[in-house]
Parts: sequence; C-alpha cells; structure tokens
Amino acid sequence: MTTSSTQKPDADMQAVLDQLAKLGGKPIPTLTPVEARKQPSPADAVKALLKARGQSAAPEKVGDVDNRSIDGPAGKIKVRVYTPKGDGPFPVILYFHGGGFVIADLDTYDSSPRVLANAAQAVVVSIHYRQGPEHKFPAADEDAFAAYQWTLAHAAEIGGDPHRIAVAGESAGGNLAAGVCIMAREQGVQLPVHQLLVYPVTDSRTDTASYIENTNAKPLSKPLMEWFFKHAAEPADATNPRLAVLRTPNFAGLPPATIITAQIDPLRSEGEALGKELTAAGVPVEYRNYDGVTHEFFGMGAVLPKARAAVEFAAEQLRQAFLAPETAQARH
Repeated sequence: MTTSSTQKPDADMQAVLDQLAKLGGKPIPTLTPVEARKQPSPADAVKALLKARGQSAAPEKVGDVDNRSIDGPAGKIKVRVYTPKGDGPFPVILYFHGGGFVIADLDTYDSSPRVLANAAQAVVVSIHYRQGPEHKFPAADEDAFAAYQWTLAHAAEIGGDPHRIAVAGESAGGNLAAGVCIMAREQGVQLPVHQLLVYPVTDSRTDTASYIENTNAKPLSKPLMEWFFKHAAEPADATNPRLAVLRTPNFAGLPPATIITAQIDPLRSEGEALGKELTAAGVPVEYRNYDGVTHEFFGMGAVLPKARAAVEFAAEQLRQAFLAPETAQARH
C-alpha cells in the first residue's frame, strides 16, 4: 500500500487543485451547511482552468436536456434528463450526485451525466434529493428509491427501455445507488441491470487505511467527511446498513457492479472493501483504482486524461450490461 508521502497528484490533477485554491473557498468544516453550499466546487475549478487556458468551458453537448420534477415521498424531486443523439429507445442510467448528503446539486454534477449519456449511449436521469441537516437520513434514500420506481414506470416516455435500467452515483450518490439495489432486492422490485459506484461512501468509520493516508487531502478530507456525517445523519444511525451499506448482512443477488476509486481519497479503502464483499457473495465486480488523482476526478474529463479513461471504462461496463437483457430475450 502506498504511503501518504508518495501520494502526489499528477500534473493534470494538481492544476485543478491549484485552480480550486485560487477560487478562495473557505474550509467547509468551519461553515454552516447554508454557507458551505455557496463555496466554489471542484467543478468550478475545472471551468476556471479551461478559461485560464483559453479553452471553452461549455458543457459537453448531448442530444437533449430536460428539466422536470417528479413526485417524491415528501414533495417534488428535481430531475434532469439527458438524452443522447440518435433514435431510442435507449438504455437508462439513474444517476445520483455527490456532496456528502449535504451540499451540491444537479448543476454541480452536470458533467458526469453528460459524458455518461454520450459514452454509454443511454438516457441519464439525474436526480436531486433531500439533504441534511434539514432532511437527515433516511430522506435521501427514500427519494432515491422513489426516483428509481419512477424511472421503471416512466422509462418509455423519456425514450428509454424499462428493461435496461442501471444506477450510478458518485461519492454520496454512489451510496444511494448501492442502496437502491439493496432496497429493490428486499422489496422484490425489478433490479437494476448494473450499478456504477464511483468512490462511493460505504461506511461511517473514518479509520481505514485510506482515511489515515489522506486525512488532509483535497478536495475531500477526514474532517470534511466527519462534518458531512454530522449534518447528514443522527449518531444513532451511523451504523445503520442503509447508510453504512458495507454493513449489509447479505450481498447475494445484487446487480453486477463497477467500482471506481481514486488513490488520493479517504474513501478509497471502503470502495475496495465493498467490491470484495460483493465478490465474496457471488456478485460480478469490476474494480479499478486510479493513481495520482483525487476524489471528484471522474467528472473532470475536460482537463484530466485519467477521468476520460475512467469514464470509458465505466461506459464499457454499462454497455455490456445493457446488451445482456437483449441477449437473454433473444434466447427465449
């Protein structure tokens, strides 16, 4: 295992981190959630870096983007539907953004749904969800599962194939994507054909090898994760398997998974651990860690070659999963 002394961001990643520092954000653990939501994000740093280089910071084009809202368990849920160019019906990816269950929104995480729509040739349904501390656990989980049930019921009307639906998420969103799979299995609902989990939050403990190595990493540190947990859930819920999905008693029968982690990330160890638990339960897993990059790298393909590689790896796994139902139907 690499030690923290050798975990240096590569030159491309460092350029983003330098730009983020220039944006002058305050340390989030010193702020209230309302203040934290106003701070510059890593996505802002990518746009600033592109502008500084004289390049376009315009979002990657897709066939269509549609903002709408759907009914959730406690009111409306904001949804953004990204459709690739071409003729459907397309497979569907239900995507959950990151932000520690407390900050960020559909705009902060606009890049990943766009690149996944194009790379996987799929309709991507990106959803916002209730966040702490105003709406603590399990509010986000309830919204996530409601959005999955909506997607199953309405896939056809958004140009999608209801038999080819995957879930995906980054960080806290990876936690929600994994949780949707577990809830679908427990409630006898149609399972997603695949789960793409990008540096997912899978536990509430902060003493793993990667937490120790990356205690003060940027943009995600141990103090920031502890701040997120404080605002996202009550202490009594910290070990609830619906939040700490790594503590799920039984992983058998869950959808095949692609798990992506970053070397310079407190969450690396728990993403790897989830992959091992799924594999031990007989679930097919493709796991890949990317060296020299940090948490949040996945959506930075405009400036990071490793992000482009990770997206292509993820998209290939999704494309294969989307082929499988067709193959199965052809055999019957």
